[in-house]
Amino acid sequence: MVPVRNDESTAHPRDLRVFVFGLFFTFGGITSLNDIIIPKLKALFTLTHAEAMLVQSAFFAAYFIISLPAAEVVTRIGYMRTAVLGLATMTLGCLLFVPASGSGLYAMFLLALFVLAAGITIVQVVANPLISLLGDPATAHSRLTFAQAFNSLGTTIFPYAGSILILGSLAAVDPASLSGTALESFRITETRVVEHTYLGLAVALLGIAGLVWLRRNRLVESAAEPTNFSRAFKLLRRPRFGFGTWCIFVYVGAEVSIGSLLVNYLMQADVMGLGGEQAGKHVPFYWGGAMVGRFVGAYFLRVFSPGKVLACVACAAILLLGFSANTTGPGSGWCLLAVGLCNSLMFPTIFSLASEGLGKRAAEGSGIICMAIVGGAIVPWLTGRVADASTLKAALAIPALCYGFIVAFGVFARRPAPPEPERSSTNAAPGHPGP
Repeated sequence: MVPVRNDESTAHPRDLRVFVFGLFFTFGGITSLNDIIIPKLKALFTLTHAEAMLVQSAFFAAYFIISLPAAEVVTRIGYMRTAVLGLATMTLGCLLFVPASGSGLYAMFLLALFVLAAGITIVQVVANPLISLLGDPATAHSRLTFAQAFNSLGTTIFPYAGSILILGSLAAVDPASLSGTALESFRITETRVVEHTYLGLAVALLGIAGLVWLRRNRLVESAAEPTNFSRAFKLLRRPRFGFGTWCIFVYVGAEVSIGSLLVNYLMQADVMGLGGEQAGKHVPFYWGGAMVGRFVGAYFLRVFSPGKVLACVACAAILLLGFSANTTGPGSGWCLLAVGLCNSLMFPTIFSLASEGLGKRAAEGSGIICMAIVGGAIVPWLTGRVADASTLKAALAIPALCYGFIVAFGVFARRPAPPEPERSSTNAAPGHPGP
């Protein structure tokens, strides 16, 4: 389905934007809770950094597996109904935390996170192109950045609340000192706080899904060709789109790696030496920087070349990582937290730069780009391996390399992209764009 102009019987595009902003807030906030449950599960299951990062691997693997099928669902049932499907899947994922807690098994938590992420993937495949289409194409960069600010609002609020609910109950008992039945009982008791948190989210998600279902006919959509996966992947032959897709891979990987390490990083004696709950309460500064930057950046992207702005903020992120890795004390911690401000413009700017000129193939492009979010499954694991082999400070070299790649894309995409050409009637069905 492709959204078309609304008539008087349907919702005004501005009303629909509010709905999309709400989706960004919801899936952003839930995703950021991973940064809080990682130190919780790491302590309970006595995991290495790499093993704890499997939380992100299970979560972001869903983007790779689900994104293109989600784009196909959009073409068949439309944006609004697909959003309901995504919210329902998210609810199921939250409910799976109940049996995960009862089993006391790390693998069950990974399964619940995968299902939850599958729902978020579906919602994100809907939200990214929809906010770009609901308005003037000339201001798509700015509008998507503004929508991402609501994503960051969720990532700022949820970790603070999660730190109180989840990390605040960390017991004084060292799990490594327990074994057998005592250890199993301890894990089940301590994971109940995670279970209760996600049960509350499940109730909220059901309510949101109900509201969206009631508004499912408020957007007029025209029929679109079913997604051809082989044809969709041919979009990667376009240098700008292919380069941008890889940039999403490394950007998400870098952002998630830093967020995942933050609590343990700030707990180090040579950084801030904080306790678990207090370190968790600092995570909102990381995501809050992204929120502030996106609200402000929505203006700057109207004035300056998006590609040049992207290159500048990626350079700033590299400098902050270098300073954090080579200093000690609170300054080291605050520099790492400040990387969130640099992250603020990256995802929406990369997404919109890569998607420029796709036209009716926006849903296909969104599916491919969302697959690249699997970088959040791979790069954090690599970062954890480096941390296990060396130190957390040395592991910051991995996200720094990712930001270097983004600098190159910003320079490459500093000029507008040509539109996606339509195939002639001799090569394709009428209105069916070519590869």
